[in-house]
Amino acid sequence: MTRDNKIQEKIMNINFNKNSDGLVPAIIQDAVTKNVLMLGYMNTEAYSKTVETNKVTFFSRTKNRLWTKGEESGNFLNVVSIKNDCDNDTLLIEVNPAGPTCHKGTDTCWGETNNQSFGFLSELENVIKSRRDAADSEKSYVASLFKKGINKIAQKVGEEAVEVVIEAKDNDNDLFLNESADLLFHYLILLQAKGFRLKDVVKILEGRH
Repeated sequence: MTRDNKIQEKIMNINFNKNSDGLVPAIIQDAVTKNVLMLGYMNTEAYSKTVETNKVTFFSRTKNRLWTKGEESGNFLNVVSIKNDCDNDTLLIEVNPAGPTCHKGTDTCWGETNNQSFGFLSELENVIKSRRDAADSEKSYVASLFKKGINKIAQKVGEEAVEVVIEAKDNDNDLFLNESADLLFHYLILLQAKGFRLKDVVKILEGRH
């Protein structure tokens, strides 16, 4: 059975009759970044065309017709997967967007940049960048490391790596985790010192996978 046939099988489980207009909301999510790009509505015909073409098609309530996202702009939403929620009345569609999603030219309909986020680690990367940009080496440990240069930063990563290895051979989990946190923190600094971010390393890992 093909992938499209498997998706098509789910159509009978979608409750298009729950609302009087025969529409169900479709949440569009980037398959890679996991950011929500937009919200649209589908009826049975829009869903069927989405499965058939592998490009997201909505029912436009303003135009009163089927509307394939990107039919004018070329910014199609290429389908990766379709999921139905527990009440069978809301779709979650993961896509690979071919350009900005919003008609205003932004990545999302909320005006956000569609960057991949790694939770707190992304926040930490932004803090490191702000400390580097401020360049206040007297008040900021991070800024002082950047001021000392790449050799000092690389040395700190090496020192922290040795500490992690030492603690890994012991039975003190708290010390091991703390040294691991120190290593990761200094590695994030080293990445920025070399002009990279965590996403660049993740991209390579994804390629290997």
